[in-house]
Amino acid sequence: MAIPDLRERLFAAAERVAARDGAAALTSRAITAEADCGKGVLHAHFAGLDEFVAELVLDRFARCARRAEALAAQVGRGTLAANLRDVVLGLLESLPPAVVGLAMTRPAAASHTREGFRSGAPAFEAIQQAFTVYLEAEQRGGRLPAHADAATIALALVGTVHHLLMTRVPGLGEEPKATTERLLAVLLGSAGS
Repeated sequence: MAIPDLRERLFAAAERVAARDGAAALTSRAITAEADCGKGVLHAHFAGLDEFVAELVLDRFARCARRAEALAAQVGRGTLAANLRDVVLGLLESLPPAVVGLAMTRPAAASHTREGFRSGAPAFEAIQQAFTVYLEAEQRGGRLPAHADAATIALALVGTVHHLLMTRVPGLGEEPKATTERLLAVLLGSAGS
Protein backbone atom coordinates (compact mmCIF):
# COMPACT_ATOMS: atom_id res chain seq x y z
CA MET A 1 0.00 0.00 0.00
CA ALA A 2 1.40 3.39 -1.01
CA ILE A 3 1.90 5.94 1.74
CA PRO A 4 1.26 9.54 0.63
CA ASP A 5 4.23 11.88 1.10
CA LEU A 6 6.32 9.01 2.49
CA ARG A 7 9.63 10.77 1.89
CA GLU A 8 8.59 13.86 3.84
CA ARG A 9 6.98 11.73 6.52
CA LEU A 10 10.25 9.86 7.07
CA PHE A 11 12.27 13.08 7.01
CA ALA A 12 10.01 14.72 9.61
CA ALA A 13 10.18 11.60 11.77
CA ALA A 14 13.99 11.62 11.61
CA GLU A 15 14.07 15.26 12.66
CA ARG A 16 11.83 14.55 15.64
CA VAL A 17 13.94 11.56 16.73
CA ALA A 18 17.18 13.54 16.38
CA ALA A 19 15.80 16.55 18.25
CA ARG A 20 14.33 14.47 21.05
CA ASP A 21 16.90 11.70 21.47
CA GLY A 22 20.10 12.87 19.76
CA ALA A 23 22.14 11.64 16.83
CA ALA A 24 22.97 8.26 18.35
CA ALA A 25 19.27 7.38 18.45
CA LEU A 26 18.76 8.03 14.74
CA THR A 27 18.40 4.51 13.38
CA SER A 28 16.27 3.16 10.56
CA ARG A 29 14.06 1.42 13.09
CA ALA A 30 13.61 4.56 15.24
CA ILE A 31 12.73 6.62 12.16
CA THR A 32 10.15 4.15 10.83
CA ALA A 33 8.64 3.68 14.28
CA GLU A 34 8.32 7.46 14.68
CA ALA A 35 6.79 7.70 11.19
CA ASP A 36 4.42 4.83 12.04
CA CYS A 37 5.64 2.81 9.04
CA GLY A 38 6.83 -0.73 8.59
CA LYS A 39 10.46 -1.41 9.55
CA GLY A 40 11.60 -2.02 5.97
CA VAL A 41 10.04 1.07 4.42
CA LEU A 42 13.12 3.25 4.75
CA HIS A 43 15.35 0.64 3.12
CA ALA A 44 12.82 0.11 0.35
CA HIS A 45 13.22 3.77 -0.68
CA PHE A 46 16.83 4.52 0.29
CA ALA A 47 20.02 2.46 0.00
CA GLY A 48 20.51 2.79 3.75
CA LEU A 49 20.62 5.22 6.65
CA ASP A 50 23.60 7.13 5.20
CA GLU A 51 21.81 7.83 1.93
CA PHE A 52 18.64 8.72 3.85
CA VAL A 53 20.47 11.25 6.07
CA ALA A 54 22.21 12.79 3.05
CA GLU A 55 18.92 13.06 1.16
CA LEU A 56 17.33 14.72 4.20
CA VAL A 57 20.11 17.32 4.30
CA LEU A 58 19.89 17.90 0.54
CA ASP A 59 16.12 18.26 0.75
CA ARG A 60 16.32 20.81 3.55
CA PHE A 61 18.97 22.83 1.73
CA ALA A 62 16.77 22.87 -1.39
CA ARG A 63 13.82 24.04 0.71
CA CYS A 64 15.92 26.83 2.21
CA ALA A 65 17.27 27.88 -1.18
CA ARG A 66 13.68 28.22 -2.44
CA ARG A 67 12.85 30.28 0.63
CA ALA A 68 15.87 32.52 0.02
CA GLU A 69 14.91 32.94 -3.64
CA ALA A 70 11.44 34.03 -2.49
CA LEU A 71 13.08 37.08 -0.89
CA ALA A 72 12.81 38.72 -4.31
CA ALA A 73 9.07 39.08 -3.66
CA GLN A 74 9.81 40.90 -0.39
CA VAL A 75 11.73 43.78 -1.95
CA GLY A 76 10.32 47.01 -0.53
CA ARG A 77 8.24 45.17 2.08
CA GLY A 78 8.85 44.67 5.78
CA THR A 79 12.35 45.40 6.99
CA LEU A 80 15.55 44.08 5.47
CA ALA A 81 16.58 42.58 8.81
CA ALA A 82 13.26 40.79 9.34
CA ASN A 83 13.18 39.44 5.80
CA LEU A 84 16.72 38.07 6.03
CA ARG A 85 16.27 36.84 9.61
CA ASP A 86 13.28 34.73 8.60
CA VAL A 87 15.30 32.92 5.93
CA VAL A 88 18.36 32.46 8.16
CA LEU A 89 16.29 31.06 11.03
CA GLY A 90 14.38 28.87 8.58
CA LEU A 91 17.65 27.31 7.51
CA LEU A 92 18.84 26.82 11.07
CA GLU A 93 15.52 25.29 12.09
CA SER A 94 15.33 23.03 9.06
CA LEU A 95 18.57 21.22 9.84
CA PRO A 96 18.72 19.88 13.40
CA PRO A 97 22.29 19.78 14.77
CA ALA A 98 22.05 16.02 15.26
CA VAL A 99 21.19 15.47 11.59
CA VAL A 100 23.96 17.82 10.42
CA GLY A 101 26.37 15.98 12.69
CA LEU A 102 25.41 12.63 11.21
CA ALA A 103 25.67 13.94 7.67
CA MET A 104 29.18 15.20 8.33
CA THR A 105 30.58 12.45 10.57
CA ARG A 106 29.35 9.35 8.74
CA PRO A 107 31.69 9.03 5.75
CA ALA A 108 29.08 7.54 3.40
CA ALA A 109 26.50 10.19 4.31
CA ALA A 110 29.07 12.97 3.90
CA SER A 111 30.15 11.58 0.55
CA HIS A 112 26.56 11.31 -0.71
CA THR A 113 25.81 14.86 0.46
CA ARG A 114 28.91 16.25 -1.27
CA GLU A 115 28.03 14.36 -4.45
CA GLY A 116 24.54 15.87 -4.35
CA PHE A 117 26.01 19.35 -4.05
CA ARG A 118 28.49 18.64 -6.88
CA SER A 119 25.59 17.44 -9.04
CA GLY A 120 23.83 20.78 -8.66
CA ALA A 121 21.69 20.41 -5.55
CA PRO A 122 21.26 23.85 -3.98
CA ALA A 123 23.61 24.60 -1.13
CA PHE A 124 25.09 27.62 0.57
CA GLU A 125 26.09 29.18 -2.76
CA ALA A 126 22.46 29.28 -3.93
CA ILE A 127 21.35 30.86 -0.67
CA GLN A 128 24.21 33.37 -0.78
CA GLN A 129 23.30 34.29 -4.37
CA ALA A 130 19.64 34.77 -3.42
CA PHE A 131 20.68 37.01 -0.50
CA THR A 132 22.91 39.05 -2.82
CA VAL A 133 20.16 39.46 -5.43
CA TYR A 134 17.69 40.53 -2.74
CA LEU A 135 20.09 43.03 -1.15
CA GLU A 136 21.05 44.52 -4.52
CA ALA A 137 17.35 45.00 -5.34
CA GLU A 138 16.82 46.72 -1.98
CA GLN A 139 19.87 48.84 -2.75
CA ARG A 140 18.39 49.93 -6.08
CA GLY A 141 15.18 50.80 -4.22
CA GLY A 142 17.08 52.95 -1.74
CA ARG A 143 16.51 50.81 1.33
CA LEU A 144 20.14 49.70 1.52
CA PRO A 145 22.81 52.41 1.17
CA ALA A 146 24.63 52.56 -2.16
CA HIS A 147 27.98 52.10 -0.41
CA ALA A 148 26.91 48.81 1.22
CA ASP A 149 28.56 45.71 -0.23
CA ALA A 150 25.59 43.40 -0.82
CA ALA A 151 27.74 40.42 -1.82
CA THR A 152 29.86 40.66 1.34
CA ILE A 153 26.79 41.00 3.55
CA ALA A 154 25.37 37.87 1.90
CA LEU A 155 28.67 36.03 2.39
CA ALA A 156 28.81 37.02 6.07
CA LEU A 157 25.26 35.77 6.63
CA VAL A 158 25.90 32.46 4.92
CA GLY A 159 29.24 32.03 6.70
CA THR A 160 27.57 32.59 10.06
CA VAL A 161 24.78 30.16 9.23
CA HIS A 162 27.36 27.55 8.22
CA HIS A 163 29.24 28.10 11.48
CA LEU A 164 26.06 27.82 13.54
CA LEU A 165 24.95 24.66 11.74
CA MET A 166 28.29 22.99 12.37
CA THR A 167 28.89 24.09 15.96
CA ARG A 168 25.68 24.81 17.83
CA VAL A 169 24.51 22.61 20.65
CA PRO A 170 20.81 23.01 21.49
CA GLY A 171 20.32 24.59 24.88
CA LEU A 172 23.90 25.82 25.15
CA GLY A 173 25.14 29.26 24.20
CA GLU A 174 23.21 32.06 22.61
CA GLU A 175 20.06 31.16 20.72
CA PRO A 176 20.33 31.39 16.91
CA LYS A 177 17.66 34.12 16.77
CA ALA A 178 19.66 36.41 19.06
CA THR A 179 22.89 35.72 17.16
CA THR A 180 21.18 36.36 13.83
CA GLU A 181 19.63 39.62 15.02
CA ARG A 182 22.96 40.89 16.36
CA LEU A 183 24.71 39.96 13.11
CA LEU A 184 22.06 41.66 10.97
CA ALA A 185 22.24 44.79 13.12
CA VAL A 186 25.99 45.00 12.51
CA LEU A 187 25.83 44.15 8.80
CA LEU A 188 22.85 46.33 7.92
CA GLY A 189 23.22 49.12 10.47
CA SER A 190 20.34 51.56 10.37
CA ALA A 191 19.28 50.29 6.93
CA GLY A 192 17.98 47.07 8.46
CA SER A 193 15.10 48.61 10.38
